[in-house]
Amino acid sequence: MTVAPPSSEKSVPLVHVYADKAALVAAATDQVIELIRDAIATRGRCSIALSGGSTPKPLYQALAQTELPWDQLYVYWGDERYVPATHPDSNAKMTRDAWLDHVAIPADNIFAVPTDTDSPEISAERYQQSLMGSFNTSSKDELPQFDLMLLGMGDDGHTASLFPHTLALKEFDRWVTVGNKDGQPRITLTSRVINQARHVLFVVAGANKQTALSQVFAPTADSAAYPARLIAPVGELRWLLDLDASQGLPAAIERTVH
Repeated sequence: MTVAPPSSEKSVPLVHVYADKAALVAAATDQVIELIRDAIATRGRCSIALSGGSTPKPLYQALAQTELPWDQLYVYWGDERYVPATHPDSNAKMTRDAWLDHVAIPADNIFAVPTDTDSPEISAERYQQSLMGSFNTSSKDELPQFDLMLLGMGDDGHTASLFPHTLALKEFDRWVTVGNKDGQPRITLTSRVINQARHVLFVVAGANKQTALSQVFAPTADSAAYPARLIAPVGELRWLLDLDASQGLPAAIERTVH
């Protein structure tokens, strides 16, 4: 599979390394709060796209204990499993349970992926239409710019639901497409949309991520095999790693160790 390279107008990634997962999550929480407040102070609102998985859950739980201007926060998801909203595997359910149900955020500010449809393709189309309405655009060529895109990375190098050697990697026309993990459909933002974000924040923990990180940060490697390489935003790119994961970084990569 041939995948188009990211834009040449990309940010140099800022890499931060923390002693363990607890320190990583604490730092990520502080940075997310700071970015939310800065966006609201600058633009009067903050649009944040969330990731699923186990790593961000304690971050969301910490946000539930934070005082923020919730009516100015707009919440989206970078990807979602094609399961009912009440299913234990639902990213939206996890986030609601950990965070959103515990703060006074208006229901109209939450844009979950609709999965109660006849097909994942319909879900992807409806989510794209929902995003276009939220960002007040009538053209899919006028890309949304999220203030903050929160991402994780799997040990196979995937991010959002952009999995290795899948058709979603080659979708550059749409905002939202159907991802695929071992035959299980996912709904995901495309790399083209992710790369429009003002801030992209990867939060990655665990020694099992070392091989993928070595390829994501290699001078040359296959983006189809390690899709996180496709993430090269026009805005700021931060990678927050725990010490175990960071052992996979090539020696030449500059990093700040905390």
